[in-house]
Amino acid sequence: MKVAAIIAEYNPFHNGHLFQIDTIRKTTDADYIIVILSGDFVQRGEPAILDKYARCRIALLCGADAVFELPVYFSLGSAEYFAQGAVSLLNRLGVVDILHFGSECGNLNILYKCAKLITDETDEYKRLLNLHLKEGKSFPLARSEAVKSLSGFSDILSSPNNILAMEYIKALRQSKSTITPVTLQRNGADFHSNALLEEELPSANAIRKSLVDRSDGNLSHLNGYVPYACLEALRQNTLLFQNDFSQILLYRLLQNISPYKKFSHIYDISPELSNTISANVMRFVSFEAFAHLCKSRNITYTHICRSLMHILLDMTQENADILKAEGYCSYARLLGFRTQGGKSELLRQMKKHTSIPIITSPSKGLNQLPKRALISLKADIHAANIYEGVKAQKMTHVSPLNELTREIIKLPQ
Repeated sequence: MKVAAIIAEYNPFHNGHLFQIDTIRKTTDADYIIVILSGDFVQRGEPAILDKYARCRIALLCGADAVFELPVYFSLGSAEYFAQGAVSLLNRLGVVDILHFGSECGNLNILYKCAKLITDETDEYKRLLNLHLKEGKSFPLARSEAVKSLSGFSDILSSPNNILAMEYIKALRQSKSTITPVTLQRNGADFHSNALLEEELPSANAIRKSLVDRSDGNLSHLNGYVPYACLEALRQNTLLFQNDFSQILLYRLLQNISPYKKFSHIYDISPELSNTISANVMRFVSFEAFAHLCKSRNITYTHICRSLMHILLDMTQENADILKAEGYCSYARLLGFRTQGGKSELLRQMKKHTSIPIITSPSKGLNQLPKRALISLKADIHAANIYEGVKAQKMTHVSPLNELTREIIKLPQ
């Protein structure tokens, strides 16, 4: 049995994602494809526009065989923490042979060299990194400049998929994983593109931007850019965006602000950023506007957005450190799978080889997991309930769905 894995957000699932799954089938001889999917909040510090169950169903309809949730402490982490969490989950499942990911450069050797430079942290690398940091550059930019100087590869870490690809390779190397990395060169529109261009594979960013003002439900502009399963899900579900969380964010900010209590205890928030957030709370207008208000030369907008989501979801640095010390993912939360005669050979093999519990019900997981693993599961349940609560408010006169009662999605092969 040969198993390939994808780490994804599918925010939303588009034709580029479908192309990747088709490519895996054609080029790797994989018998099964599993997806590690971000939950209801994603790495850029945003809510997923569709909930994790809708995105899981789309992935299964488009060729995935099983979908597991990436816990919120990792899905809302930096690129490094995101990759470490996802790779630890793949390692512990015990059946994964290949990690397949996109990158702008499409060259595994280049990505390996960059990953080695950063992992080895030579004196010259540290000197260059500190030099660029002292110039006031953000950490990602300073690191990119240091790598460019030492490797000769121009701006290799200025592209988001290259950064994640490099972090996956780092995580595989550091964990001495037996999983083989395979990269696919990303084609089509640039990751940051805001436009849907004819005859190009779209960026998820462009699709999201096109949906913000589509309150009339007319999604004909997405024909040809997303699979039918995704188009139907976008039509049938309430979509969520950052500003839908403005009220609850303001409440959480006001809860924390005082002369004696700020935000440094929150996950990935430095004293400097804590002071910036505190100083601007009473100028709050909306989630997006506040993130821009707090942005500075050496702290990226995405970092600000993640930090605000950490505040909103009450995610602490103490808990993040505990999870890291425990080896990141200590359970595998199954969201859905494809069945053959009501059963799955893939899941049967996983249960034989996995070193962590496979959680099929969050309520049972609360009684099944050890205390430290519960930190992560409880955070996932809380995040899902917050997401569903905001969605229910947006729908009006609807009660939120309870994460503890949600069922696994099962689709026929």
